[in-house]
Amino acid sequence: MAPEVRKGMPPVKLPRDEFERRYRSRFKDPAFQPLKRELDAIIAAAWDGYANSRKAPVTRKAGPGFSDPDYDISVDWLAARDAILAAQRRHDDSSEPPRVLLINGSPRSEHTCPGEMSKTWRLVKLAEPVFAEQGFAVDILDLSRLASEFGKKIHPCKTCVGTAMPLCHWPCSCYPNYSLDQTDDWMNDIYPLWVAAHGIMIVTPVNWYHAPTGLKAMMDRLVCADGGNPDPSSTHGKHADEAKALELEGWSYPKHLDGRHFAVVVHGDATGAEELRRALADWLTDMSLVQATRTAEVDGYIGYMDAYATSHDALDKDEDFQEETRNAARALACAIELARAGKYQRPDDDIDDPNPK
Repeated sequence: MAPEVRKGMPPVKLPRDEFERRYRSRFKDPAFQPLKRELDAIIAAAWDGYANSRKAPVTRKAGPGFSDPDYDISVDWLAARDAILAAQRRHDDSSEPPRVLLINGSPRSEHTCPGEMSKTWRLVKLAEPVFAEQGFAVDILDLSRLASEFGKKIHPCKTCVGTAMPLCHWPCSCYPNYSLDQTDDWMNDIYPLWVAAHGIMIVTPVNWYHAPTGLKAMMDRLVCADGGNPDPSSTHGKHADEAKALELEGWSYPKHLDGRHFAVVVHGDATGAEELRRALADWLTDMSLVQATRTAEVDGYIGYMDAYATSHDALDKDEDFQEETRNAARALACAIELARAGKYQRPDDDIDDPNPK
């Protein structure tokens, strides 16, 4: 008997007047007042898309290679898939230099309200030349741009995997959703960076015992890399009953980032750094990435319990933490080079899984 698709949450559909009120609220700048007629036309078109739930207004037939070639698939999703496939080819090309994705997890930026760069950014810039000096290609993913750059967003994970793993598509097909104005999602640019990389290095502060908002949003949206379905036509989009049936027939839970190495550097000012470092390492390991030795995992405090106003001065003086960051980068570079030379055995090799999925 097929499992029931459970329903019962309160409705969220807006009436026309409330939709229009919310849509108009983004145009409060007096500069838009002379454009009332144009805005009326735009809002009418937006309402039509919302009322008719046009999530993906531009599609084409999926075509060969999909379980249902006649399924109308989003061209946005196809573009994201093509970028991931190209990134995988770069990753697998031994003639290409090894590639590292260096992630700044701090939301602070001198270009918006904080008015000052983050210490995390400085640590990222300490790690970067370690890789460059060894001939690595380095991509820097600066998550502070979510808070300081126009049009940069990471929308929240909708937890499709909680319904059934095959409903979580690789890459994520939840966005863009034009009918709900859920556009400008950065993840379709971020997924190829992870795929192309041989190593990932995350440098981040701890905020209230947890990962900063932007970093956590990216983490949640990477769930599709850990068992996600590369064929949305197999569930005809987001049909929960079809996804449940597929999972119960037997699902392979593909590890789309398997074998990439990682390093983690977490810093704080009072507490929580060790817990976040462990959580990040556990998360990466669960996705089947590989720790680049214990040296590649660093946690500590910069200016412990001192004034925030002098925290950059504290980092200037803390040469030990600076060197630990460089050492984490060196450990990651070494692990990548050994793996590419076929001389690295990952810790879980030749270990049978006692609880295979």
